[in-house]
Amino acid sequence: MTQTVLVFLDPTHPDGRVEDAGRPTLSATDLGVTRGDGIFETLLVLDGHVRKLPAHLSRLGSSARMLELAIPGHEAWERAIATALAEYQRTVGVLDEVVVRLVATRGVEGEHVPTCWVAAFAPAQSARRQREEGVDAILLDRGYDSDLAERAPWLLLGAKTLSYAVNMAALRYAHAQGADDVIFTSSDGRVLEGPTSTVLVAHAETDDGGRITAKRLVTPQLDSGILPGTSQGALFAAAKEAGWELGYGPLEPEDLFDADALWLISSVRLLTPVNHLDGKAIGEPALVKALTEELAGLFDAIA
Repeated sequence: MTQTVLVFLDPTHPDGRVEDAGRPTLSATDLGVTRGDGIFETLLVLDGHVRKLPAHLSRLGSSARMLELAIPGHEAWERAIATALAEYQRTVGVLDEVVVRLVATRGVEGEHVPTCWVAAFAPAQSARRQREEGVDAILLDRGYDSDLAERAPWLLLGAKTLSYAVNMAALRYAHAQGADDVIFTSSDGRVLEGPTSTVLVAHAETDDGGRITAKRLVTPQLDSGILPGTSQGALFAAAKEAGWELGYGPLEPEDLFDADALWLISSVRLLTPVNHLDGKAIGEPALVKALTEELAGLFDAIA
């Protein structure tokens, strides 16, 4: 059975209140349960180091503002995370690879007090396997155009909310088709994001000896209603320092098929190569491997 540690943010417990994850801890009338009215962030801890914590807390705050949700400040979350990791290490014994999830809901209906907690648990075995072996993905229509976020801010596109039922349905559909993951497109033909990841495209130029002479890394435009990726942001900062040219779309499906390498990047799976898209192989294996190893090294160094 997977060990999960739960720590609730509580004004009467400055460092967080540890609760037994095997016992009832959340009200059945909490609006996060009944309406998906809440936000979350998922972080990865490797060898005891929390990766990209400031970026995750910043995005949590941004999502909270979009939902007009009052949540505790960064320091309260940091203390609760430290408590969760200490308790996880005490019960499990190691912090080699731990997933930490931060959740804030609207709270129990009628009480107007948010419910906030930190959960620490081991990653799914599939996360490491996909990171190492890559995935096969399919393109799916998200059902709206790339300008919708600007026209309809109340749809909360770009906020990391608990309303993930559509994303999970897309993944189940992909699995039924024999694929591992999904890349969403807009109704006007723009590449958006994965259900739980950001899309990255690479193009490389090589000389007659096969040596890479120029590299360009591109991600979809952030104003198209996608979630700003903390991993994408960290990797872009590192790649820029390493001499990569960077770009922000717009991307169309043909750009993905023409790429020298294509990845889905997220906080838990990290940099995951897309081996096939709609059944078509992406890139030359040797070049994909070289580019993946370089970017993974840059990402590890900065994250």
